[in-house]
Amino acid sequence: MTVSIRPATRDDLPTLLDFEQGIITAERPFDSLLKPDPISYYDIAEMIDADGAIVIVAEVDGKLVASGYAKKKRSRHYTSPEWHAFLGFMYVAPDYRGQGLNNLIVDALTDWARQQGLSEVRLTVYPGNEPALRAYTKKGFAPYLTEMRLGLDD
Repeated sequence: MTVSIRPATRDDLPTLLDFEQGIITAERPFDSLLKPDPISYYDIAEMIDADGAIVIVAEVDGKLVASGYAKKKRSRHYTSPEWHAFLGFMYVAPDYRGQGLNNLIVDALTDWARQQGLSEVRLTVYPGNEPALRAYTKKGFAPYLTEMRLGLDD
């Protein structure tokens, strides 16, 4: 298996839009607040073009099979560091899971963050998403803050 990690281009958009829908489908069981389809999480084209962000893809034998993005984000005004990299759009096509592609994407995104002079990387994971929690914990991520909600109309 020949893996290539590279920045995404606008030519990749059709596949990346499919990846986004794969993420939404996978996350629906964890989030009852998601609106009915069709929905979109990201403006992928804007992220590809943005100066303060990067979209990374993995290709296996010339086929796009994984993605992720990092963007420079201001931290809460009362915390340090002042800026951090926020990761998202993490997706690996089902036939390619368990082969270390997410690790390669995270490595490329953290390298980008270092090149931007950032000293911290953050991401969000649904509490019940055990495979993602294990993967990111194994990579060195640790829980930081838990967001909670109370639905008054639920």
